[in-house]
Amino acid sequence: MTVHLHWFLPTGGDGRTLVDRHAYAPNTGGANRTVKGVRPPDIEYLAQIAKAAEQLGFEGVLTPTGTWCEDAWLTTVALAQHTERLKFLVAFRPGVISPALAAQMAATYQRVTRGRLLLNVVTGGDSSEQRRFGDHLDHDRRYARTDEFLSVVRQAWAGRPYDFDGEHYQIEDGLTALPPDPVPPLFFGGSSAAAGPVAARHADVYLTWGEPPAQVKEKIDWIRSLAEREGRTVRFGARLHTISRDSSAEAWSTAYRLLDDLDAETIAAAQAALGRSESVGQQRMVALHGGSRDKLEIYPNLWAGVGLVRGGAGTALVGSHAEVAERIEEYHALGVEHFVLSGYPHLEEAYWFGEGVIPELAARGLLEQAPKAAGGSPLLVASGR
Repeated sequence: MTVHLHWFLPTGGDGRTLVDRHAYAPNTGGANRTVKGVRPPDIEYLAQIAKAAEQLGFEGVLTPTGTWCEDAWLTTVALAQHTERLKFLVAFRPGVISPALAAQMAATYQRVTRGRLLLNVVTGGDSSEQRRFGDHLDHDRRYARTDEFLSVVRQAWAGRPYDFDGEHYQIEDGLTALPPDPVPPLFFGGSSAAAGPVAARHADVYLTWGEPPAQVKEKIDWIRSLAEREGRTVRFGARLHTISRDSSAEAWSTAYRLLDDLDAETIAAAQAALGRSESVGQQRMVALHGGSRDKLEIYPNLWAGVGLVRGGAGTALVGSHAEVAERIEEYHALGVEHFVLSGYPHLEEAYWFGEGVIPELAARGLLEQAPKAAGGSPLLVASGR
């Protein structure tokens, strides 16, 4: 089993800071606090990141979904025109789109991009965010709906007429006339009791945020046992940030510098907002640091500083290129195959990881082949001049 590496497209904005451009302020236009050093997520900048990821050897890029980012479907199909091989892990919420339409969109996407679609199913763990899109179901019912949604999508991709009669969806004589080829893999995450059975029945890749290895192993064992009862096999992935440098000291200095913009008020506001999340995964992220700057290295080279102010993946692999590769190898030994990575800013960190860690992973035999130089051209090495 080799490692599959994916990067991240910051469609909500990027920069040299952990402070969100919205800074947990109300959505009142000019009243929002200005955050310095933010790069807008225009297509030109995102194309730079996508091209860098492709040249450096990443297989795909994750694009998020939600209020504060650009639409993932539209953004990535535009970026597909700027790249040749890069796959796009498109995040979407089942509750805000018809499953029959989603199946058709995926099929069209595969034809337009020549098979470069991966799908990240995001059930949603924040009721206030869901209500912005007209979704008023509670946490557990959202997962029950996701179960039905993915059942419809799978039937639609079979290429035959079908009926579906569920609590949330009723489909009569449904059909995706031209099914996707290949069928896009489904990435799915969720740490709650309601999420596990849905993952076991439908996920191709179960994604977990970057908890310490022992906790990740517990999740893998849990989902694997549930999948076995369904007669299925599920692969596993981890979502992490990275800060890798030529030396460990330089990497940790960069991590600490990211905290310079964070005052106590900013952290408290962020933690209050994150603490209201219904997501069990988010609750587990918050528990790793408890809102405190103290003891943020929760495992060797695993740093919880990102989660002080940002939701979702809250941990980063920090260290020399060899140390980061060693931690990836440790997760891989537990069964983690896909690594969905990111870093601030995303353009520069892609190069730090791609030029530093990827060769280390190749040397450890964790990649199918050593990455090629950008553009496929041989590297010219100066000699004595």
